[in-house]
Amino acid sequence: MFASLIEIDSQRAATGKLYGEFLRVPAMSAGLYVLPAGGTDPQRPHNEDEMYYVVRGRARFKAGTEDREVSAGSVLFVAAEVEHRFYDIKEELAVLVFFAPAET
Repeated sequence: MFASLIEIDSQRAATGKLYGEFLRVPAMSAGLYVLPAGGTDPQRPHNEDEMYYVVRGRARFKAGTEDREVSAGSVLFVAAEVEHRFYDIKEELAVLVFFAPAET
């Protein structure tokens, strides 16, 4: 599988959804999650471990008791079942999301 981030973002945007999955194998899945400036992150805890890589934008991120500002280049890990959320989104936030095993 090979795709550019521009292609992945375009395919996600065409669906009108915040999250667009672009890879799924049993051991992992990956997608692009985009939240608008001033938007609300509706996600709930997942059954899988999760890693985020912030491609663009600025926001705050809370996971469990940790709370920090994130921007392009930030890497975040969230263990399965931990409550987490992006908030105070200052600039459109685009985040690569990796689940292991694949999100159910």
